[in-house]
Amino acid sequence: MSYTEVPGAKVPIRMWTDPATVDEGALRQLQNTATLPWIKGLAVMPDVHYGKGATVGSVIAMHGAVCPAAVGVDIGCGMSAVRTSLTANDLPGDLSKLRSRIEQAIPVGRGMHREPVDPSDLYGMPAAGWDGFWGGFDALAEDVHARRERAGQQMGTLGSGNHFVEVCTDTTGSVWLMLHSGSRNIGKELADHHIGVARALPHNQDLVDRDLAVFVSDTPEMAAYRRDLFWAQDYAKRNRAVMMALLQDVVRKEFKKAKPTFEQVISCHHNYVAEERYDGMDLLVTRKGAIRAGSGEYGIIPGSMGTGSYIVKGLGNTAAFNSASHGAGRRMSRNEAKKRFSAKDLEVQTQGVECRKDSGVVDEIPAAYKPIEQVIEQQRDLVEVVAKLKQVVCVKG
Repeated sequence: MSYTEVPGAKVPIRMWTDPATVDEGALRQLQNTATLPWIKGLAVMPDVHYGKGATVGSVIAMHGAVCPAAVGVDIGCGMSAVRTSLTANDLPGDLSKLRSRIEQAIPVGRGMHREPVDPSDLYGMPAAGWDGFWGGFDALAEDVHARRERAGQQMGTLGSGNHFVEVCTDTTGSVWLMLHSGSRNIGKELADHHIGVARALPHNQDLVDRDLAVFVSDTPEMAAYRRDLFWAQDYAKRNRAVMMALLQDVVRKEFKKAKPTFEQVISCHHNYVAEERYDGMDLLVTRKGAIRAGSGEYGIIPGSMGTGSYIVKGLGNTAAFNSASHGAGRRMSRNEAKKRFSAKDLEVQTQGVECRKDSGVVDEIPAAYKPIEQVIEQQRDLVEVVAKLKQVVCVKG
């Protein structure tokens, strides 16, 4: 489908879904976002749903301003995936051992490594740039300086919520590795700090929603946020790279006889800010629950823990600011999912997947998400499908 245009105060709201299917809270958030004086465009992806600060599944293009709450607290959250030389025939009937090995290699939930992972010890992991990256830590907001050791130990860890590590097969039988995570606790603490700073600034006092408080260009507050934001986005990217290297090491050891090899890793943020130019204007584009889908650029759009996921290639649709959805998108809150479904329901809906099936992850049950096939169909003018994946192992925090 193409987009439907809904009137907004400062800019029209371009929606790649039927506006009638968007819940009232999310629509109100979108209308509030469209009132911001600095906004130059607002595109809404088919996985749109209510979020904190701004709607998940929205692309907010502003000139000379950025909203830290719209970026969210998991700065740089995103996906990585890689196709292996293994096929479905190489996989054992019982995948529990493989899942256990992954959980041993990659700490989940609140877990962290006892000692920071040395990237130079990881096969195929480029060692360049790490000294400069960690050298930037002392320049971050003073509030997080005490978290240096923790940030080091959490590099290469999964977290919880909707984050996951998966082993998948595609429709040709090829085995893929895929994971989803972000900037862990250090990203959250940086986000919380700057959201608090933005809310107190005088120019934000008359906004229709204080959660939409922004930093504006050529101010110390904007400079400080940009510094910390881009560092956290780099942390998230490196975090996924370390996890992927650890995951590949597990696969190499578990399938030693098959001597698995790996193609180029695909990686994309879906909670982040990028500096991009549209219609002759330099803009700060915030993708909150959206990936960049420039012409020919590869991306990853996952479903839930019991459904499929898609590897896609962007079509470069500038009406959507070269963007696409970041996943299936929730159709009910975590609390509602916990009330409505049981561990037994989860077991039924994740049949055939080696994964947790207990009450601790019921809020991630497939029925809590929109149908991924429908979400993909609604953005045929944003991306083309390269591969459809189905997980056989799913590790959750």
